[in-house]
Amino acid sequence: MGAKSKWLAGDVPAARGILSLAFQANPNSEEIWLAAVKLESENKEYERARRLLAKARGSAPTPRVMMKSAKLEWSLNDLDQALHLLDEALKVFPDFAKLWMMIGQIYEQKSEMSRAFDAYNAGIKKCPNSIPLWILLSRLEEKRGLLIKARSVLEKARLKNPKNDQLWLEAIRVEIRAGMKDIANAMMAKALQECPNSGILWAESIFMEPRPQRKTKSVDALKKCEHDPHVLLAVSKLFWSERKISKCREWFQRTLKIEPDLGDAWAHWYRFEQLHGTKEQQEEVKQRCLSSEPHHGELWCSISKDIKNVGMTTEQVLKLVAKEVPIPV
Repeated sequence: MGAKSKWLAGDVPAARGILSLAFQANPNSEEIWLAAVKLESENKEYERARRLLAKARGSAPTPRVMMKSAKLEWSLNDLDQALHLLDEALKVFPDFAKLWMMIGQIYEQKSEMSRAFDAYNAGIKKCPNSIPLWILLSRLEEKRGLLIKARSVLEKARLKNPKNDQLWLEAIRVEIRAGMKDIANAMMAKALQECPNSGILWAESIFMEPRPQRKTKSVDALKKCEHDPHVLLAVSKLFWSERKISKCREWFQRTLKIEPDLGDAWAHWYRFEQLHGTKEQQEEVKQRCLSSEPHHGELWCSISKDIKNVGMTTEQVLKLVAKEVPIPV
């Protein structure tokens, strides 16, 4: 978009000018409204962003416009206004899962756990195929110390969404967090029967093995998912844990050649170079990450989508995520 290149060059008024011409041509375009809002909010012009969103709700009241309106208020810590906007949005779009997710997360932030539970619970009734909603509900039960309920939520979720590797992975991790290694291993075996080509499950299974068996498991994983970035990243971490520095670098390269959008891989590689590389090698990884502008990855999204970090640059997110990367052992 022309507006984006002007903005990146530091010319905000020119970017505004391009967007206002676009508005005249497409007054009901959700994409143009949201681009204009992004321009203002990322330049900390929050009142302008608010006014634009209010207008957008009048002329293009789509679920995303409603969601972005609430998200702006949430990021500015006006939780009550955010909740009000979300309630209004749900009257029109009750089956838009992200609205339910945001309501639950805001109530969690306010430490109103029972209201968060009500939001997630109502959400899964309206959106039974939203995997993130089921996982949020299960994690809420886990936080409240209700392990049996967390398990039961995920069982119900798997019945409604069979062969879903994300639900299996969460169920396995619930057991690992509870110290139930044997149950976790039995579940992993079941999960791989149901989802035999799941990269995220194979990647997790490698590090569930005792150290001497990990190499064998990684060979099995590569046979099943030789082009899956999660498996390639797990193999990179395996070489890292064995301190095979050049092998590790080579596998990070392979991972990111296949999926440059995987933020977790960039963060792992950057952390690796902070510990084992030169300043030049760190800088090279950072620059390559910035030009890829990654958006995916479990760890990456946990930081980039955290409401406290709204408006952060790719470089800021990379550095924060790298700090969270556990050193493989």
